Amino acid sequence: MSCLASCCVAMSCGLCSSVASGISKTSARLAYCGLFGLSLIVSWVLREVATPLLKKCSWINTSDTYTKEWYQTQAVLRVSLGNFLFFAILALIMIRVKFQNDRRDSWHHGGWVAKMVVWLLLVVLMFFLPNEVLTVYGIISKFGAGLFLLVQVLLLLDFIHTWNDSWVAKDDQKWYVALLVVSIVCYIAAFAFSGILFIWFNPSGNDCGLNVFFIVMTIVLAFGVALIALHPTVNGSLLPASVISVYCAYVCYTGLSSEPRGYACNGLHKSKASSITTLILGMLTTVLSVIYSALRAGSSTTLLSPPSSPKSGGSKPLLDGEDVEEGKEKKKETEEARPVSYSYSFFHLIFALASMYSAMLLSGWTSSSESSDLVDVGWTSVWVRICTEWVTVALYIWTLLAPILLPDREFL
Repeated sequence: MSCLASCCVAMSCGLCSSVASGISKTSARLAYCGLFGLSLIVSWVLREVATPLLKKCSWINTSDTYTKEWYQTQAVLRVSLGNFLFFAILALIMIRVKFQNDRRDSWHHGGWVAKMVVWLLLVVLMFFLPNEVLTVYGIISKFGAGLFLLVQVLLLLDFIHTWNDSWVAKDDQKWYVALLVVSIVCYIAAFAFSGILFIWFNPSGNDCGLNVFFIVMTIVLAFGVALIALHPTVNGSLLPASVISVYCAYVCYTGLSSEPRGYACNGLHKSKASSITTLILGMLTTVLSVIYSALRAGSSTTLLSPPSSPKSGGSKPLLDGEDVEEGKEKKKETEEARPVSYSYSFFHLIFALASMYSAMLLSGWTSSSESSDLVDVGWTSVWVRICTEWVTVALYIWTLLAPILLPDREFL
């Protein structure tokens, strides 16, 4: 029986290795995405079942006053720290070998068995660290998670401006009509959704001034960005403003839905949102959202392009006259170096920040005052999301006003 078990384990390891190798050849980003998703699943599972085990660790259970929520936060932070160190180390390696493309490619695309072993060792070793280290990491993670949210906002702004510019560049009547139709649909959706929020989060018989303020601010900001974008001096477009309005309405909803379930103004507490099915669906949505954001951010060539990437201007002719031959030789060397369309180091750095963000989601931003059966619920989560909405609008308005306020600067 033991021999059979050993064979099964060996076959399983070989299968995992083969699958990882095959995926990495097709898309290393997909493989890293799967590993990051695995870390989130491990965090969630340990959050639910690891409390009795952590109580048996004398270097963790150093006080009789620790609650169940505290142990859950510890489990999440320790897995997150291991995941953060894994991607941070990879980012440092890519920075170190960024001028050696062959080595950089081999580090990024290969060695998956070794990477899985290192990731597992890092996660396990984190459970032997003293509590003080995790306390410091929890504080730092709040800033890292905020930086990750800022990257999300920048990606959204880059996406909508690129979308608008691509349709305008077609210089065709039907594309202008399409811009107008999409903008109108987005505004209808934004205002209709805001009306629904009044029904859900402003129940009759309760004083819900804070919720009303959040919803009204969302509507006011939607009107405000439209007026600024359509001002003749700004020379903006309605499509980005309408997409921002829909996004703000959605973020407002996620913020209000994160209010404590016992809060009278949270109309969702009557829907038994703490049931197992709802928790699984909610966690799955969170996992997919974080993975998509990290994958898209890490693959972006706009936020940070490597020196040899197409968007970095490396293909632009800089030399004239008798230096043409030298320029051709340099171009040939660049082609032989097989440049990539995204920065490896930035890719891993984004996943490291996403590890911090996911830890904050699963631990309620390290606040243990809410129910341990709920994920991403509490006043800290509410204010983080509402502030994200306001920062999004502020950054979008800045993209419109910056060329006017700073005419001597070039904005791409």
